[in-house]
Amino acid sequence: MNEKNPDEIHYRRQAFKLFDKGKSTAHILKKIPRSRSWLFKWKRRFQQGGWETADSLSKTAKHLPHQYDPETRKTVLRVRQRLEKQKVGLVGWRAVVTELRRHRLVKHLPSVSTIKRWLKEAAGGGAKGPAEKKIYYPAGRFDDEILFASVDWIARYITGGAKVFVFHTVDLQTHALSQSIAPNKNTSAACAHLVQSLRELGVIDFLQLDNDAAFTGLGKKERLFGHFVRVALYFGVELIFIPPGEPKRNAVVERVNGLWARAFWDKNHCASVNEVRRKSGKFMAWYWEYAPPSLAGQTVRQADRHTKHRKLTVKQGAQVTDTLPVTEGRIHYIRRVDDVGVIEILKEKFKVSKSLRGQYVWATVDLRKQSLSFFYRRSAKSRAMKLKEFAYEIEEPIANLQPCYKRHGRTRVNIREII
Repeated sequence: MNEKNPDEIHYRRQAFKLFDKGKSTAHILKKIPRSRSWLFKWKRRFQQGGWETADSLSKTAKHLPHQYDPETRKTVLRVRQRLEKQKVGLVGWRAVVTELRRHRLVKHLPSVSTIKRWLKEAAGGGAKGPAEKKIYYPAGRFDDEILFASVDWIARYITGGAKVFVFHTVDLQTHALSQSIAPNKNTSAACAHLVQSLRELGVIDFLQLDNDAAFTGLGKKERLFGHFVRVALYFGVELIFIPPGEPKRNAVVERVNGLWARAFWDKNHCASVNEVRRKSGKFMAWYWEYAPPSLAGQTVRQADRHTKHRKLTVKQGAQVTDTLPVTEGRIHYIRRVDDVGVIEILKEKFKVSKSLRGQYVWATVDLRKQSLSFFYRRSAKSRAMKLKEFAYEIEEPIANLQPCYKRHGRTRVNIREII
């Protein structure tokens, strides 16, 4: 019996007996304390379904959701796999829907919720298993004097099939933003954006980024440093590369990318990269008055007003050439230890410890000392420790950092204090 109120069921059955005996409505209402509308409703159900209808009606929906054939689901998953293999572009449900619509791959386009569910199930997220033990992630924690920023890019199609690439660098303390727009995301575009960010936001102390080829510039050999890395080192910027395949570690700038897409791109029609550049000023003007939730009611402009960072001059930015040396400094890599206790840095594998498989370690290449150090912290309550240090020889000469780019009055940040 589905009905929670047994008295209700009793009155229905009593009414059914009187219906069956042909008693009048007035007679039945004298015996059952219910309204005429209630009586007529159950009389109609008794005539349609008999005594079984005295119990509550089935909660099953009368109209089931649209059932898609297995081939439609396979098509959606094939599109996702193809997007994942592309070196440029997004792979989320929006990108999948766009591809399905553009190429008319399915007769009936599934709903967004259906596509999300299929993608989640394919990724192994359909059923919840036992709670996974939380693994400590050594995110950088810096005081207000340190300019800690994050950089990333987002791509969109322009009418006609061309793409536009939008680079964003965000101050992780104030959310101040530097934006540049380019027709591609090659190393030159990435370096130009970095120099622009140093002019607009200030000389960045630590810059967090993913392992995109535009940033890493990796070649076929080990221990090679791309041009973007050289430009960063030249200005004293310490790069922090997040673990491969974990964009959530760059969450702030990823949210800014999404904010730009919703607040600007989805509301503007642009036929060329130059048109995107011309219209982008509207977004930047709006963004400075935007109040991110993490700023507790302050706008970006209000939060940035209280900061004082030394900014790169136009003359200093023009010093960047195509043949920069490797400058003394540090490069940091956050990596997750694999099943055999190994991590990979610059196409080279290093043994950490099998006991730390699945855990995160912080690796620092010190170009001045030509060393590689591993740091580890088990939890927020424990202390960070230095696991190992290796010699890390570089084949080419290491240039000195120019005095104007050194952190005056400050020593190097101790890695064990920030992770």
